[in-house]
Amino acid sequence: MKVNLKPEAYNSWIKEQLNQKKEVTYQKFISKLLPGIENILGVRLPELRKLASQLAKEEWKTYLHNALQDSYEEIMLQGMVLGYAKGDLKEKKEYLKNFIPKIDNWSVCDSVCSTIKLAKEQPEEMWEFLQPYLYSSQEFEVRFALVQLLNYYVNKNYFYLVLKTVEQIQCNYYYVNMAQAWAVSICYREFPEETIPFLKENSLKNFIHNKAIQKITESMKVSKKEKEYIRTLKRI
Repeated sequence: MKVNLKPEAYNSWIKEQLNQKKEVTYQKFISKLLPGIENILGVRLPELRKLASQLAKEEWKTYLHNALQDSYEEIMLQGMVLGYAKGDLKEKKEYLKNFIPKIDNWSVCDSVCSTIKLAKEQPEEMWEFLQPYLYSSQEFEVRFALVQLLNYYVNKNYFYLVLKTVEQIQCNYYYVNMAQAWAVSICYREFPEETIPFLKENSLKNFIHNKAIQKITESMKVSKKEKEYIRTLKRI
């Protein structure tokens, strides 16, 4: 359903929608998962996706030009709209550049990455776009790029590049390190035999390496026998 909003009405309409959908109990739950993020209203992701889908059918560029970031949900909406709106990387590039620095938690990062699927349609162009973010000094800019890689590039064309990139990133940001481990685990899940040599010999910090081992052994898609072997590769 089209909402047919004037540019100046977007933000007040969005705030009204969010306030109608917020839940106190969910706000308390999600706040515990996102320590330090104080502007959480408590709107569930499926509701945010419905709202973002509506906005994406409107004048989405006008919305993004005027969008506020007064809450966690308003920032999430911007990223989701970028994912749902029609358009290629060329059309969305400047909006992405404006949005990515706003990410300040893993939830916005990961939910938006699963929505922005430009890498599936334009893998080469998106790979180039992501390169500066992989080596950014900002924690969630790096995580955004890594989660894009593990979501869309663990395939026969990019598999080895993904592992090489994960190994090259050297930083102490917790959520970056966790994304590195996550990426390695996805590589193993999709290409187990090809990932074994990397698990045997890599320059990742012990924390990242061992987290990757942990994630692999927690996967329901990895056999019991494989898990037994993988555990032997854990570093002490």
